[in-house]
Amino acid sequence: MSLDLKGVALSTKLLLSSDHASVVSITLFVALLCACIVIGHLLEENRWMNESITALATGLISGVVILLTTKGRSSHVLVFSEDLFFIYLLPPIIFNAGFQVKKKQFFRNFMTITVFGAVGTLISFIIISLGAIGLFGRLNIGSLDIGDFLAIGAIFSATDSVCTLQVLSQDETPLLYSLVFGEGVVNDATSVVLFNAIQKFDLIHLDAVIVLQLVGNFFYLFATSTFLGAVAGLLSAYIIKKLYFGRHSTDREVSLMMLMAYLSYMIAELLGLSGILTVFFCGIVMSHYTWHNVTESSRITTKHVFATLSFITETFIFIYVGMDALDIEKWKFASDSPAKSIGLSSMLLGLVLVGRAAFVFPLSFLCNLTKKSPSEKINFRQQVIIWWAGLIRGAVSIALAYNQFTRAGHTQLRGNAIMITSTITVVLFSTVVFGLLTKPLIRLLLPHCPKHLSSMSSDPPSPKSFLFPLLGNDHGSEVEAGGESSIIRPTSLRMLLTKPAKSVHHYWRKFDDAFMRPVFGGRGFVPFVPGSPTERENPPETTSNAW
Repeated sequence: MSLDLKGVALSTKLLLSSDHASVVSITLFVALLCACIVIGHLLEENRWMNESITALATGLISGVVILLTTKGRSSHVLVFSEDLFFIYLLPPIIFNAGFQVKKKQFFRNFMTITVFGAVGTLISFIIISLGAIGLFGRLNIGSLDIGDFLAIGAIFSATDSVCTLQVLSQDETPLLYSLVFGEGVVNDATSVVLFNAIQKFDLIHLDAVIVLQLVGNFFYLFATSTFLGAVAGLLSAYIIKKLYFGRHSTDREVSLMMLMAYLSYMIAELLGLSGILTVFFCGIVMSHYTWHNVTESSRITTKHVFATLSFITETFIFIYVGMDALDIEKWKFASDSPAKSIGLSSMLLGLVLVGRAAFVFPLSFLCNLTKKSPSEKINFRQQVIIWWAGLIRGAVSIALAYNQFTRAGHTQLRGNAIMITSTITVVLFSTVVFGLLTKPLIRLLLPHCPKHLSSMSSDPPSPKSFLFPLLGNDHGSEVEAGGESSIIRPTSLRMLLTKPAKSVHHYWRKFDDAFMRPVFGGRGFVPFVPGSPTERENPPETTSNAW
């Protein structure tokens, strides 16, 4: 009996010490997040630095301090987990990307974005995979099979264009921003879909049937994931429109939007689909229908809550990547043969550069052949920026590498450890070096593009109420609708000569106005909420032009 009591007491003591360690770890990480936000604000106007590099540097410095205090045993306060990344950290980032996107510009360039994001990623995947098969054998880093080489192609095809988007302006360069932004989201989704497809199939006995199955599975996941996201967004719009949550509680409106978006992501993951594509298109549909069905205060709240969650998770990821770059356990294997690790990292960087160039410039040429207006064509300077924006590798690459080459964040295999350290090296080098050069490069190629200049020089649209900047800023159709009074419209004859009288957008708007908005709500079809300033100031007939 006494032994049992001692065992219970010991287990309780261990549990309490474990809980205390978790509290200490979380406290330290929250403190680092606060410090990173303050430092990022102070370096906002710096010519070289950006938020991603600031967070990464904060993580590196913190890792060094932790290494010194623990006498080399550990470099981070939290253990990396692919589940933590894909289930909790990635969804807010992707959803906010879809929710904040300028929909009119995005869908106007949808085919080009799809070509770059899907076809371009496939080309990069093939080049990196073939290059890895041809080059890695000479280094003798360990036993890697065909599945590992294909996984490397998917891992290093995943881009991170955050650094470039922080410098580009949606208003100054709408085409370029739309292409870089849209391609980044579709690229991440394509890379994850490819990676998951590679793990499902038997690639040792690769033949034409398996290749066709891979291609078919790829397009199936794309179509079904997009459809699921659209359905989740429409369902949330219909529920909120019919039940009028805002009459009693705006908290319920905001909660339902957040939970429906997250539910769509989790259902996609449960069904083996692409959660990234699902939650992205859920965000687009919610911003077009659901966002207009909630009360004015809920609109302000949702817009800033989604943006804040995305910002915090992005900062969290970069801080952790910086800490994990100093993980002693994995570097012990690479330290035995530093030349091989450096050579492998250099080869991967070279393959990334070649794979990116192999599709950006040829596909830009092909896309330009289909454009009639010079303003819609991608000039050479814009092509260079698109190429540069996709050279940076980030958290998606690290998460996929951990998934392929470790178990629960740890590995005892020399080849796997070298692949992890090489991935971290590529991510660090591309983020720091390419990221530092992003601002000067864009200022050189697009001298009138910097955000702070465009925001200072452009006259703000005359708002209809004091809430307009909060409700319309960076929100696609809302900004465009708000600025209509300050835009000089061409004559009807000129529009007839320069643009076709009927277009896909025209027919979509007719279908949207006739069938979709009466059922799901949206601009011009917002349910009446007593006391809402929107109902008094924005009558339906003045706001029916959304997309």
